Amino acid sequence: MVCRKGRVLAGFLVLAAMMPALSACDSGAASPQPSASTSAIAVEVNQSRDQYGKQAIQIQFTNTTATPLTVTSARLRSPLYEEEILWQRPESGLELPPGQPKAVPTALPAAACGAAQDTSEPPTGATLEYSEPGKEATKETTEATDPFGVLTRNATELCIATEAAAVATMVLDPELKVATDGRTAVVRLIITPATQGGGPQSLTIESIDETTLLAQSPGNPWPTNVTVGTDKQELALTIRPARCDPHAVAEDKVGTLLPLRIRLGGRQGLIKVPASNDLRGRIYDFVTAACAPAG
Repeated sequence: MVCRKGRVLAGFLVLAAMMPALSACDSGAASPQPSASTSAIAVEVNQSRDQYGKQAIQIQFTNTTATPLTVTSARLRSPLYEEEILWQRPESGLELPPGQPKAVPTALPAAACGAAQDTSEPPTGATLEYSEPGKEATKETTEATDPFGVLTRNATELCIATEAAAVATMVLDPELKVATDGRTAVVRLIITPATQGGGPQSLTIESIDETTLLAQSPGNPWPTNVTVGTDKQELALTIRPARCDPHAVAEDKVGTLLPLRIRLGGRQGLIKVPASNDLRGRIYDFVTAACAPAG
């Protein structure tokens, strides 16, 4: 019994000796670590359907504070582009109520195409100028998020389009030849080499994608693996409506952008050949008529 009491007393003494150290450790663990400062305005990059193919994006601002803010300018910096992506409204600014996101359109600068681009999403810095009611304007630097990879996708397509243009120009003829039954039509893709008589460069149109508005005819499929860069060519593409719901034409944004999947210099990519205003109108008229009930 004496020995047991001695062991218990010794245990208490050891524990008492450890208490200062334990207290110090607990105190250190309980101390909150300094957290990264939260930006007053969160910035996100996005792109609407009607902006796609027009070298434009949206910058979305969200006021993360409990106070109304007015943002007057934003400068986004990405290694994918040669210059800053700039939006500004110095006169009136854009009012941001607390917690409410607002988006503004802005144009993209030229893509930085000199070196091979990283396929990962590089960070995009953003410098904002904004003000609170009754206070002077202030600047804040933060990082813009790009959840859908808008900047990378656009830069990649802009670069491969620039490289393709050095090989040949590709345009859609403004005329549209509609079949007698009105169910199909032919649009022509005109390809003109940058150097007549053939140059050292060439590219291959591996395939042509259908769009939200136009599809290929099963009886006349679109060509594949077309070599470009030696002679002028015209590709006759038989088209039919890809959809005939009532909103097909009314809500169309990108249905008249013809997507070409190309291979150039060991790289593969997608370029889009837009229809002119005249051809776009003719395509809309064709789709409307082709989708009309017979009789």
